[in-house]
Amino acid sequence: MLLHRIHDLEADGLADYSRLTDVALRRVTEPEGGLYIAESTKVITRALAAGHRPRSVLLQEQWLPDIEPLLEPYPDVPVFVGDSAVLERLTGYHLHRGALAAMHRPELPEPADLLRDARRVVVLEDIVDHTNVGAIFRAVAGLGADAVLVTPRCADPLYRRSVRVSMGTVLQVPWTRLPEWDAAVPLLHDAGFDIAALALADDAVTLDDYAADPPQRVAMVFGAEGDGLSRRALAAADTVVTIPMLHGVDSLNVASASAVALWALRARSQPSHR
Repeated sequence: MLLHRIHDLEADGLADYSRLTDVALRRVTEPEGGLYIAESTKVITRALAAGHRPRSVLLQEQWLPDIEPLLEPYPDVPVFVGDSAVLERLTGYHLHRGALAAMHRPELPEPADLLRDARRVVVLEDIVDHTNVGAIFRAVAGLGADAVLVTPRCADPLYRRSVRVSMGTVLQVPWTRLPEWDAAVPLLHDAGFDIAALALADDAVTLDDYAADPPQRVAMVFGAEGDGLSRRALAAADTVVTIPMLHGVDSLNVASASAVALWALRARSQPSHR
């Protein structure tokens, strides 16, 4: 490994961890496509397993034995090492999850390529809470949907908090960005998907009824916190589906709703793991 002991917080290579926000990391022009931060040894492991390339790693000395075997295929990647106080001064917070890695962002696939062989996909429309995005990805990974498609204004799945909340599953679930609805609807319909909008509406069918005889291919659409799905999303839907609620509660948090819908609409041919 290219081991560098941190003596100067302004040293080359450390800006990824100190002076660049998540938004700024996305806009790094070299390498093309930008960067994201993988936080914890587990998340770094999943990122590398997904084929993502590291640019550098930042950690405390005690975590070197865990990181060293992961970086054997990348002997030229610099590894910055410092004590907890130095790393906290550099990053602005206590680094207690082992390590950080600045990772090259992978090129996003075309939506049509993800849809071609999928049966269940999740569409996230303009969800701005990174915690909810990460939790939805974790539900998708655990409950077996094939892909996630996010609208142009949806929060970045590779934002540090999203990756952390997802427990790194955002790095293993296929995802990409959809175009606006006027172009997204033909993409979904051409691939044979029924667009099911999860929303409250007078003409909605219950999730129980919809799941009793679901279409072969379903795109579940979930909307932003508070306002829910836009009028354009509802107009694009083939079916509006609602989760029956009790005790005067009208809806669930979007991440919770996604887990309920994913379970109800899971592809029954998939084996369960107890």
